[in-house]
Amino acid sequence: MARAPHSLRDLTRWPVLAAAALGRQMQREWRAGPAHQLVIGRPATDGLAIRPRDLRPPDAKAGARLLAGDFSFVGEALDVGPGGDPWRRALPSRRFAVALHGFDWIRDLIAAGDGGAREALRLWLEWRAVYGRYNAFAWSGEALERRVFNLAASAAVLAPLVSDAEGAAFVADLARQARHLLGEPDGPDRAAERAAVAALVGAALSGRAGEGLRAKALPRLERLLPLAVLRDGVHASRSPERGLELLFDLLALDDALSQLGAPAPVEVSRAVDRLSAATRFFVLGDGRLPAFQGGEPGSPVRIAAALALDAAEHPPPKSVPYGGYHRLEGHGMQIIADAGEIGSQLGGAVACLQPGALSVVCEGRRLIAGSAWSAKAAGAPASLRLPAGGSCLALADALPLPAACKAERQESPDAVWLESSHDGWRALGFDCTRRLFLDTVAGELRGEDVLTPIGRPRGGPVQFAISFHLAPDVAAQLSADGKSALLRPGGRGRGWRLRGDAAGLDLGAGVAFEAGEPRAAQVLTMVGLASPTDSARIRWKLSRDVG
Repeated sequence: MARAPHSLRDLTRWPVLAAAALGRQMQREWRAGPAHQLVIGRPATDGLAIRPRDLRPPDAKAGARLLAGDFSFVGEALDVGPGGDPWRRALPSRRFAVALHGFDWIRDLIAAGDGGAREALRLWLEWRAVYGRYNAFAWSGEALERRVFNLAASAAVLAPLVSDAEGAAFVADLARQARHLLGEPDGPDRAAERAAVAALVGAALSGRAGEGLRAKALPRLERLLPLAVLRDGVHASRSPERGLELLFDLLALDDALSQLGAPAPVEVSRAVDRLSAATRFFVLGDGRLPAFQGGEPGSPVRIAAALALDAAEHPPPKSVPYGGYHRLEGHGMQIIADAGEIGSQLGGAVACLQPGALSVVCEGRRLIAGSAWSAKAAGAPASLRLPAGGSCLALADALPLPAACKAERQESPDAVWLESSHDGWRALGFDCTRRLFLDTVAGELRGEDVLTPIGRPRGGPVQFAISFHLAPDVAAQLSADGKSALLRPGGRGRGWRLRGDAAGLDLGAGVAFEAGEPRAAQVLTMVGLASPTDSARIRWKLSRDVG
């Protein structure tokens, strides 16, 4: 009898679910049908008006591997041999398929020389033979978005290699896919990126085809950019890398409109300025980004390319209040601290639940990564999106509830102090506070993590852990008393010492991802016990080793 109300609720939901499923099926059938193909095929294309340029630097070595038939993405590989066909094979994973059908690799292949450009053309022609009319997967989501961008940015290089008929087909396909992209109902998460890509194609195409795409895409982009880019330039996902990638797309669009002799919309110029400022805020002493919210550090060359046109001469801001990050630096130490709000779900704009996470670079060498999870990696465990997967405090096996975070910052000529707190653990009866003190004279970072009981006592003591995810090239060695660890980038040199007043310090295996590829790393963990009646705290310090 107790299950009856629940069962009745389920029964009332079935018509809604069935109607939604039927709607999706009808939409798929419409898109695959001749009427939709006719709609996205008009007006006819006249050719290219300008040459779109992507500022992302290519990797010629990766292009050489592709030329040999080695397709390696997101930590997985498919070897088809020289001149092989990847389109009619079983693929390792869905995420690998997104990377393959997204054609992000085409710039690397073209960079391998004339042979690479001809191979890129061959692979596009074979893709077109299999998927050129329509395919529910290949013509949707991020695969469609990135393919349209990458083919548009490669068009000028491939054009001299094709016949007139192939060139006309290439441009017509580009227009069809861009129009289809504008109608993508995949949700708001990448809506601004989709509009920017469609607008880029609109700038690239001549005649009515280009004008029509611009007339639809640019106003939509103007409406979406204020939602995708916060006022301080942080991407709405709070991922530094997502902001970098959107910056690249908007720079390509701005350049394309300039070639066309058309001014960029105000919101595009404003977003470029804001994203550039936020990228400068995030870039650390090793030339890379902090890993937060599913983003990876990226390569210094790639990040420098995005900022090459940024004329700002002033130092980066000390915080990005809308994005919820703080920057502390001095005496060779740089710290980015996440003091932003805890999201309501995993996915979409909020990739990770890791309140208070830290990324630390000392004297240009990365020691501590903010998060171990990557949105690019096919094999990244979902558990790395949780508190234990970040350099922050985790309470038992619980997830923090949605909560606003508070941060207070003070500075003096020789120190920076930051306190951030949240009540995301209120379901277990605790407030959480992380205090950071950077001594800019001595060059040491002191931290204190505190759990304070709130409300009436609930249950018994609860275990908590503070994790420090080390960068892949950092070797850690525990001291004899188990109270500290020596951290040495590259496994040599004097290094830095991390010590704490927890009962012990554990060293375990970890992972980090670069370009979706897993790299072995280590994790240091300090464990404590939180009482429902008394505050619990662990203090720790990171400083140059003097031993």
